[in-house]
Amino acid sequence: MPNREVDEEKRATLRRFAALGAASPLAGLASGTAAADSETTSDARDAIVGFVASAPGAHFSKIRDDLQLGTGETQHHLRNLVEEGVLDSRRDGDYKRFFPAGRFSAFEQTALGYLRRRTPRGMLIELLRNPDATGADLAAHLDVSRATVSGYARELDEAGLLSREDGYAVERPETLLVLVVRYADSFGADAVALADETDSLVRYDP
Repeated sequence: MPNREVDEEKRATLRRFAALGAASPLAGLASGTAAADSETTSDARDAIVGFVASAPGAHFSKIRDDLQLGTGETQHHLRNLVEEGVLDSRRDGDYKRFFPAGRFSAFEQTALGYLRRRTPRGMLIELLRNPDATGADLAAHLDVSRATVSGYARELDEAGLLSREDGYAVERPETLLVLVVRYADSFGADAVALADETDSLVRYDP
């Protein structure tokens, strides 16, 4: 016998994100082929669009789990939404990440992918806050080994997000800061804290 409380929680989650999806500029595309589908199917499609709009760069498992959808159901809707040009997808190692179609450059998609990973996000956020931070500083701040920081620094360098020529320096920091601030709630407490400090980080210097 299904758990009524869990089912109602799932429906409430779907409706909340479906409202975001319905308000998206891509809503017409998202709902076009779903018009003849059931209300639940339409809610699921709109919820996926809304979820990806609020958390661009989310991977398959995150979308499935947070929306409490089945694996096959999630695969079906994501495949259709990509084919219909509503969402873009990008391979990121073992993950496939999803974005609202046509909204982000390749650099921004790469950045969002790394911002959705705890340690790289922590490194980038700390370097945005403290550009003089060393590898040892980052390791201590994130409570990880120096080797872990070095490994991710190499990845971020190869991805074009970090320069290691003279210490560690974030590439295109303004773009990274905008992404962190705009989607802070979907990244977590470290991003929210940085967003709260934005006024002190951005200075007008005519």
